[in-house]
Amino acid sequence: MDIEVLDEEANPMLHRTDVRFALTHDAETPSRLSVRDSLAARLNKDAGEVVIRELDTKFGMAKTMGYAKVYQSSADARDVEHAHMLDRNKIGDDGENSEDE
Repeated sequence: MDIEVLDEEANPMLHRTDVRFALTHDAETPSRLSVRDSLAARLNKDAGEVVIRELDTKFGMAKTMGYAKVYQSSADARDVEHAHMLDRNKIGDDGENSEDE
């Protein structure tokens, strides 16, 4: 799996950066969590700070376009994101107990 960051836009009011990316993969579309982990590693961030909002794969293609929100801390992500997005990205109090400040 190869990730290319296409666009980064800072959003200082919400303590995050909005990232658009292209993902090239061999077989089926990778899971949201594996994409999150790969994008976090590419951006030198913790996985709990990255929320994958959208993955769009065209039928029969090995390329996926995506949109993610990269927060300064996992606490910022929990404060801003909806509960269902936190669940989808496995960000919560059970595994991510880092109250950074």
